[in-house]
Amino acid sequence: MEVIKTASGIGGLLTSFRELAKDSKKVMFIGTTGFCTPFAELMAYVIRDAPIEVGFIPDIRHHEAKAIISTPNGMQIGDDIDHHADTVVLLGGLAMPKMKIDVENIKENLEDILEGAENRLVIGICFQSMFETQCWIGPIDFDYIIDSDLSASTIKL
Repeated sequence: MEVIKTASGIGGLLTSFRELAKDSKKVMFIGTTGFCTPFAELMAYVIRDAPIEVGFIPDIRHHEAKAIISTPNGMQIGDDIDHHADTVVLLGGLAMPKMKIDVENIKENLEDILEGAENRLVIGICFQSMFETQCWIGPIDFDYIIDSDLSASTIKL
C-alpha cells in the first residue's frame, strides 16, 4: 500500500473520489441502507455534471439497485437501475461487524456487478480504517481506498 494523496475535510474526501471516478461510465455504490445511503448521494454530487451513470445497491442486494439522480433538492435515490457497472464503490458501513456481511458475499457480488466491464475499478471509501481493521483488504481486490477520519466537537455557548 502506498499513500498517493492526502486531503482534509469533506471537500478533500469528495475531490479525491471525483479524481478516481472521472473516467468511469457507470459507478455503483454498495452500502448499508440508511447509514451509507447519504454518503453515496454526497459522493454522487461531485460527479453530477459528468457523463457518468450512478446507482446504489443496498447491502449486497444487487437486484434492488436504484439510480442516484440529480434533483432540485440534491442527489436522491431514484428508480430501479441495472446493477452492472465498470466502477464499484464499497462503503465502509458494509464492513462494520454489526452488519454481519460476509466479505465472501461481497466478492461474489463484485464479480457479478463488474461482469463485462472493460475497465474495472474497485474503490473503498471508509472512515477510521474500517476495511483494514475488519481484514477486507486482501480478500477484496481494491484498486484504491479513500480512508478518512472524522472528528467532532460539541460546543456549549
